[in-house]
Amino acid sequence: MYRTPTHIGIIPDGNRRWATYNGLNKEDGYEHGLMPGLRLLRAAEERGVKELTYYGFTVDNCKRPKAQVNAFSDACCKAVELIVGEGVDVFVVGNTESECFPQCLVPYTTRGREQNGKMRVNLLINYGWEWDMKNGWCSRDIPRIDMVIRWGGMCRLSGFLPLQTVYSDFYIVEDLWPDFKEEHLDAALEWYSRQDVTLGG
Repeated sequence: MYRTPTHIGIIPDGNRRWATYNGLNKEDGYEHGLMPGLRLLRAAEERGVKELTYYGFTVDNCKRPKAQVNAFSDACCKAVELIVGEGVDVFVVGNTESECFPQCLVPYTTRGREQNGKMRVNLLINYGWEWDMKNGWCSRDIPRIDMVIRWGGMCRLSGFLPLQTVYSDFYIVEDLWPDFKEEHLDAALEWYSRQDVTLGG
């Protein structure tokens, strides 16, 4: 039996590499990352996790080719539709004043934070840590993150909520995000339960 983190950050990396390895265009990979996100949410809720924060896309990601920007923007809109269908509390944080922010997600940027016994799910959409900092920490309603799990083998935060991750444990999954398995989450939770969490004390 493991000690379950209350809040997990998710960096779902590797969609473009997965598409390339499978003979697809890079922008096709984002669509294949949707169902893994939903399966992770359900698995986390079953295991007692109270809050998830997904990295959707960053301000810097918008420098990519237009086909890719359109694809991950559309995927984020579909992801929110799927997540809302699970009956959880959804909160979106990102630069809504940019043309890269999907307008369909604006209603979720002001949604109340009352949990009412439901799991909370946050999504970072068109997010940038410098934008967050310069605008009075727009992410301030997102609480401290206990553990960050990153798929795709890279060992970096890529600007993911620097304030909330100051004491986060960081777990790397080598597999690419579209190849998500529940075993990845179980391995991360088991690993987390063995960490000495002191928060500096």
